[in-house]
Amino acid sequence: MYNQKTYALGSKRSTIREIFEYAKKRSAEIGAENVFDFSIGNPSVPAPDEVNAAIERIVKEMPSVELHGYTSAQGDKQVRDEIARKYSERFDVKLSGDDLYMTCGAAASLTITLHALACEGDEFIVFAPFFPEYRVFVTGTGSKFTVLPSDESTMLPDFDALEKALNPHVKGIIINSPNNPSGVVYDGVTIARLAEILQQKSEEYGAPIYLISDEPYRELVYDKDTVVPSVMKYYANSIVCYSYSKSLSMPGERIGYIAVNPEATDAKAVYFSVCGAGRMLGFVCAPALFQRVAAECDGLTADLSVYKRNRDLLYNALTDYGFTCIYPDGAFYLFVKAAEADAAAFCERAKKHELLLVNGADFGYPGWVRIAYCVQTERIERALPLFKALAEEYSLI
Repeated sequence: MYNQKTYALGSKRSTIREIFEYAKKRSAEIGAENVFDFSIGNPSVPAPDEVNAAIERIVKEMPSVELHGYTSAQGDKQVRDEIARKYSERFDVKLSGDDLYMTCGAAASLTITLHALACEGDEFIVFAPFFPEYRVFVTGTGSKFTVLPSDESTMLPDFDALEKALNPHVKGIIINSPNNPSGVVYDGVTIARLAEILQQKSEEYGAPIYLISDEPYRELVYDKDTVVPSVMKYYANSIVCYSYSKSLSMPGERIGYIAVNPEATDAKAVYFSVCGAGRMLGFVCAPALFQRVAAECDGLTADLSVYKRNRDLLYNALTDYGFTCIYPDGAFYLFVKAAEADAAAFCERAKKHELLLVNGADFGYPGWVRIAYCVQTERIERALPLFKALAEEYSLI
């Protein structure tokens, strides 16, 4: 007999994937140029030239057996040392390669981290809106998954709700900044307040509450005064989960890392638990070639000016049309309030205009929709009249 929980996950696609498949089917019917799929966060900007140059050089210079052979389970030591050095310089923290575990992208980083921390009866908290797979990752450990609200005007955490929800069973808080789906960045003031609450409650309960920071969009910010702070500067019991999928535009290569704050309580024990969880789940020896590429290209980004242009174009137009939108400081998503209470019905009406949007209920935030603007700018330009027509149907203009 097979596992019923995994069958349920495997037999039904996520809403985002369902829309993605619908878009392919609809494109075959009326032409891809007439379907405006804003559902999936797949980078549309090429990887930096340095990525391909690094691949070519490494393949040419490194002996094949060494290049394609196993690295240490937690990742090549030189790779980890180099990434830790760059992180330390950038964020002014003392991180070493022995605090890093290389992974197959952010999903593996989060899954390993949660399994490393979770004990029977534990609870993990997220703030809505949140990446839907968090629920899958947390419940997969047998832990309780708790969703707390954010302020609708800012999409920043509701700290009063957090203080009421915290209890001795809470093992960790998962945050995502820049946020998917809102694009909101948690600034230093927000992180400091979060750290203050967690520190007070950790002392009260006599056990650490971990702050798990999911950061695949860390480099994707567009305004000069927007800064994505390191949680390690604010809170000792913190763990960073990172992926190069978005910053280097290589999501299919599946490379990222876990960084355990060396100032955390029993930091080495936590790190060894991460190593053990990676072993238990089979996430050992992340792709060897792309470990080395990541170390060499760490800190670089694809051409972010394209995403900035897309953001400005879409945000300005939709707000002009009367839609309520959260201004996205980063990532490549626009979170828009549906023009009727039922966001599913709103998405269906948008679909009649060949606009494919994602219901915010999937992100724990009913009544809103997510628009992924990581598409060619020309696609947005051609879609704007359709958005305007949609707004006119709701008498927003």
